Formats: sequence, structure tokens, C-alpha cells
Amino acid sequence: MNDQQLFHSAEERYSELGVEVQSGLERLAKLDLSIHCWQADDVGGFETPDAKLAGGGIQVTGNYPGKARSLEELRADLQTVFALLPGKHRLALHASYGDFAGKKIDRDQVAPEHFQSWAEWASTHGISLDFNSTFFSHPLADSGFTLSSKNHEVRSFWICHAQACREIGAFLGERQGNPCIHNLWIPDGAKDHTVDRFGYRRLLAESLDAIYERDYDPGCLKDSLESKLFGIGSEAFVVGSHEFYLGYALSRGKLICLDSGHFHPTESIADKVSALFQFVEELVFHVSRPMRWDSDHVVILSDELRELCAELVRSGKLERCHVGLDFFDATLNRIGSYAIGARATLKAFLMALLLPHERLRRYEESGDFFARLGLLEEMKGLPFGAVWDEHCRRMNAPLDRELIERVQRYERDVTGRRQ
Repeated sequence: MNDQQLFHSAEERYSELGVEVQSGLERLAKLDLSIHCWQADDVGGFETPDAKLAGGGIQVTGNYPGKARSLEELRADLQTVFALLPGKHRLALHASYGDFAGKKIDRDQVAPEHFQSWAEWASTHGISLDFNSTFFSHPLADSGFTLSSKNHEVRSFWICHAQACREIGAFLGERQGNPCIHNLWIPDGAKDHTVDRFGYRRLLAESLDAIYERDYDPGCLKDSLESKLFGIGSEAFVVGSHEFYLGYALSRGKLICLDSGHFHPTESIADKVSALFQFVEELVFHVSRPMRWDSDHVVILSDELRELCAELVRSGKLERCHVGLDFFDATLNRIGSYAIGARATLKAFLMALLLPHERLRRYEESGDFFARLGLLEEMKGLPFGAVWDEHCRRMNAPLDRELIERVQRYERDVTGRRQ
């Protein structure tokens, strides 16, 4: 059979189980991932040459050749990545990736003008932008504390930085005609046990109140807060824990960002979806792949990812979820890493959209747990690949069997020529 015949055969097989394949493909076509810019250059950014590279809780391993060394190279790489993905997707920037024209612009001085060229580039390519404050790789982050620092000058500096980033996010959102998600993650914490946890968290709450004092049009800007269980140099204590940000976000009307690598290795964020959606209307997710710790491995089509996407679909709130990628690996081709991670996430969503949720729910409510488990197992053997291929064809994206050659060609012609 040819590819089209394989698809129609798969469609018929899914239909026998009550799954409308066309409906699933239509919903997937509308789903946009927020692709992170920092995989292309190992979280380096484009501040002055003497600026520190990744640190402050961020660690990139490997030295694979060809990373982006300039805004021009980064944008060329990103255009290539978007061409490898089915559908229309977003781009997430960090504040350290501004167009600073070789000038030393400290973090508290970043402004919309430094992201004007990004806005123009994104408009040209039909891409919407999200934004992240950058609280790492800076001398005033070396103590391990930023917004919760007991040094007033340090704390004030980072408050100004976050305020500036929110202004940039609102500028981008107004220009693109849809909300820019401004995400805030800080590395604050201690390597060993501390006795004043309450004091640090009180200071963080005060800092956040100052940051969010100014209201922006929610049609332009939405704020999210990203927690973490532990990090490099903060193994014993993280100020911005899940419980802290959950309480703050619920009491202040902010969004919660759940990063799949920021919890206990055996803890699934899929289980948090149904709990949080009892009380909030929107959630932000960062998809990563932790291996023993928050190692930010390239995302693959894992059971954990499939379960998360299934819960997002089952919740009935898929259109109220903002899903982004967050990983960085310098041990392999960076463009290929993007493609594998983003396509794996889209595959997981398609698998979730092709599940017979109502039939499974009926089995569960009737107490027929054998039928529920049996159907879930049966779904694993269905011809999913033919449906995924059809999605890629409709979206004018390469099929899986074409991906390696496309990535290697770009490496041969472009990234492999970089010194």
C-alpha cells in the first residue's frame, strides 16, 4: 500500500474504536508549542563578550560543533527548526538574547528597543513570541539569591530586571496581537540546610508584589511562575518551591508553570493537571526530560510525556494550556535535538487525541477495569505512524524517515562550516 492507503486503513481501524481521526488532526493542527531559543547556542545569549555563560543553576554539557554565535545564525537555525515541524509554533526568548548591538546593557536596563528586531523578524515569519526573565549567569546572582536576597541592592536590581522584562513582554504581545507569556524562574536557594526559610520566602513574596504592581492588558501579557524542587547549588533549599508559587499564583491571579524536570524524579506532573484545573483556568508547561535529576535531556516520546498529554486532553482544557520546550544538550546536533524534542511532543498530543476517552471512561465508571486496561493496551498497537505521517504531509513538514537527511544536510551546508 502507498502512504495514502496506509492512512485510510489506519483511519478505519481507529474508527472501529470510536475515534474520529480527522477531528484529532484538526485539533493538533491548531496546537502551537513555544520553542525555546536557548538550545541553539547552549544558553549563551548575546550580551557583551565578557558576560558569563550558563551558570547559576544552569549547566550545559558537551561541545558538539556548530552552535549559533550571533543573532543572525540563531535566527537562521530557528527558521530551519520551524521548517522541520508540522504546524505553526511560537518562540520563547530569554532576556539575555536581546539585540544589544555590541553594547553593555545590564539586566536592569533591558528595554523593548532591544527586542525590536526580534519582533520584526517574528512578524516576517508569522511567529508569536514568549519571554523569560534571565536570573542566572550574572555577578549579582553569584550568591545564589536574587529576588530573595537579603542584600537590598541585589534584590532591587533583580526587581527592576523583572519589571523591565514584563514591559518587553507586553510590547511583544501588543505588537503580535496575542498574549506573550512572561515566565519567571529564579535559581534562589542554598546548597545546605538554612534556618531562615521563612525570611527568604517573605522577601520573595515582597519582591514579586513589587514586580507585578503594574497591571498590563491580559490580551498582551500573561505572567507565569516556575517552581523547582532543587538545583545545582540549591540541593537543600529552593525559595521558589511549588507550594510557594502555587499559593502566590492562586492568591494573585498568576499562572503556574509546571516544568517536567523540576519535581521529584518519581513524581509525575500529569497527576497535577486534574488537581490544578479544579481551581485555575490556564496552565503553563515546560516539557523536558530529567534523567536522575533536572538534566534537561532532549525530549523523547516517553510514557511520562504521553501521560501528561493524555491528561491535558482528558481535562477538556487543552486550548487553555500553554506548552513550551525547555532542554539543552550540546552533545549532539542542536537542530536535530530541537526536531526530535518538538516532534515527540506533538506525537504525544496526537496519541492523546486518538484515544477513545469516552469509551475508557465508561469502562471505568462501570467498574470494568480489565476492559479499561485492555483497551489502553490495544491502542498501543494501532497504526499511529500512518496518522502522524498524514499530519506531516498536511502541514508540509518532513516525514520521520526524511528527518535525519534534512538535519544532516543543514549541518553539512551551514552549522558544520562554523568554526
